[in-house]
Amino acid sequence: MLVTLDTPYVDTNAADLSLALDDVERPALHVLDLALPGGVGLRLRLLGASHQVVLRAPGRALTETVACLPGRPPALPDALHDENAGYRFTATVLRPEGSGLTDRVAALRADLTDDPYALVGVFPGDVDAVTALAVRPDPPAGGLAWRTWHAYPQTNELVLTETVVTLR
Repeated sequence: MLVTLDTPYVDTNAADLSLALDDVERPALHVLDLALPGGVGLRLRLLGASHQVVLRAPGRALTETVACLPGRPPALPDALHDENAGYRFTATVLRPEGSGLTDRVAALRADLTDDPYALVGVFPGDVDAVTALAVRPDPPAGGLAWRTWHAYPQTNELVLTETVVTLR
């Protein structure tokens, strides 16, 4: 699902992002609620300061926030693996050359616009200023996975994240 957001662009660059787990639900600009097999509910939330994913499943609850968070120092880890909690997160910052960012964002929009398990928010002022979230259609056995993309055209950065959660 592609949505045009009616709000000022808040994030400034990848270095301003941080990861928070089990944070409160923050005010959202747009929400996509997904009902998945096995009683799994997933809420994809576009924030004025990036994204939030809320997972509710039998015996499992998780809120993942990647955003510029007030009162929290910016610190987006490259990787966070907690096998006991069944949570794995990775983040990569790309700085494409030339028209690379524009090309990647255009491909992302084309791939995800009609995907019922994806949400793409375009911020006003620049078609390349997007935040996108997508649930993987082929989750790992006993788990759930999603990816996110945060494009910052003013700094020519694209932040990619991937999360895998064990549901058993």
